[in-house]
Amino acid sequence: MEQLYYNGKIITMSEQDFVENPVEAVLVRDGLIVAAGSLEDIRSMAGESCTMADLEGKCLMPAFIDAHSHMVMNGQMALCADLTECTSFSDIIDVLKNFVMKRQNAGNAPLIGYGYDHNFLEEQRHPDRDVLDEADQEIPILIMHVSGHLACANSAALRLAGIGADTPDPEGGLIGRRTDGCEPNGYLEEAALQQIQKAMAGHLQYDIAAMMRLMQQIYIENGIATVQDGASSMQDVMLLDQMAKGQQLQVDVVSYPLLTAGGTEVRKRFAHLNGKYYNHLKIGGYKLILDGSPQGRSAWMSEPYLGGEEGYCGYPWLSDEEALKWIRLAIEERQQILVHCNGDAASEQFLNLYEKAQQEAECGEDLRPVMIHCQTVRNDQLDRMARIKMIASVFVGHVWYWGDIHMKNFGGERGNHISPVKDALDRGVIVNFHQDTPVTKPNMLHSVWCAVNRTSRGGAVIGAEQKISVYEALKAVTIQAAYEYFEEESKGSIEAGKRADLVVLDRSPLDVDPMEIKDINVIMTIKDGNVIYRRG
Repeated sequence: MEQLYYNGKIITMSEQDFVENPVEAVLVRDGLIVAAGSLEDIRSMAGESCTMADLEGKCLMPAFIDAHSHMVMNGQMALCADLTECTSFSDIIDVLKNFVMKRQNAGNAPLIGYGYDHNFLEEQRHPDRDVLDEADQEIPILIMHVSGHLACANSAALRLAGIGADTPDPEGGLIGRRTDGCEPNGYLEEAALQQIQKAMAGHLQYDIAAMMRLMQQIYIENGIATVQDGASSMQDVMLLDQMAKGQQLQVDVVSYPLLTAGGTEVRKRFAHLNGKYYNHLKIGGYKLILDGSPQGRSAWMSEPYLGGEEGYCGYPWLSDEEALKWIRLAIEERQQILVHCNGDAASEQFLNLYEKAQQEAECGEDLRPVMIHCQTVRNDQLDRMARIKMIASVFVGHVWYWGDIHMKNFGGERGNHISPVKDALDRGVIVNFHQDTPVTKPNMLHSVWCAVNRTSRGGAVIGAEQKISVYEALKAVTIQAAYEYFEEESKGSIEAGKRADLVVLDRSPLDVDPMEIKDINVIMTIKDGNVIYRRG
């Protein structure tokens, strides 16, 4: 099967200077790119049965590559009560009540809500158990903060999890208390959230078929052909493996089992997925989490947050001893490790321990470790990342979504340095972008827009000196994301021999006003030469 794409703007993302040598056409055969060049040359290579695909002036470029998200969780959240548009406690109560009314044959099965953000609620605080009890007192209700690191539970959910006045805060977590300092108020952070999630897990009811369909559809519609499932559990990989065996995966999926939740057992059980694709699924390495959320004020900082409790710096998830144990294990197994670091103290912990473990193991192999999020990483830390070839996977959308909040929490100097993409690139650090879906939608063009313009919701420019060019931003969602997966030789650019993973846009990001990049539409997503999405 052959297709010849022509009559549009073609961005190859290759090292070739496409401005001086513009590509006019691309030939695809049996899922691979055969050649890219002048229309005359490419047409001469095509067979008689070749399909001529007229781009009609639209833009063709490599399909986007998701460098970090939670694909299975995205499917789960798609079936939960959507709180993303709520602006008050009353909105949250109304959405939850309506969701209960629409559930069929669910009885008192737990209910999950997702996507509220206390920063943008009228009350400017988290809803407590009393608020959620207004929605229902018999059904256990847990609502997840948009960051995924915080949550609130009603009284029934607290009872189900056995969380009461005598329940201590777990290590790396916090249970909110009433004014008496004992009785839980329903607010939960980090490890405390995991505690209640485990208690509810066996009682939740999901339409598995719908979840499997929804978990990848939003990526496909956004032009993404390679997706990550970060922090995979055993159950997550079992579900993905079931989809792979049933040939239900339309995109490539790279799973990173969470080390602190049986990650080594996952790799052993699914050895056929280790480092190689089986029907679009592979295990890429391990995931580790070292801290929380900066907008939720649980990220671990070296200097205090502004406002609130004096001297408060957030907190770590793991002690140095435990974190070192897991990092050592990954290096000993010669596995890539992706580590969640939002606060600069967490970044420091990761760098210190990775350097130590690397030296102990005398590992000269480039395992391409990845620092995930990098919200407050300092320049001295970026220097160290460059030396040890650590990748910076930056959640650059923070500039738009929470840039104003970060300025409030950190002040001007630290606030303007969130997502320091320019400083990282200047130091030779490999940088890619992600949206941490389902935290935010997997809209790569919005991330490109954020990196180029650095504009917040409030209209402020956050860290103008960290702006980068459009082309540099496009590299971060294509070829440099492919590098994270050791797939730069097969994905991320339009070159002969690479997979025909392509996206068609209604306009070229290189040709529009930079402020219009976020408004560009995905017209078509192509995986291995096959059209898997076409905008209606």
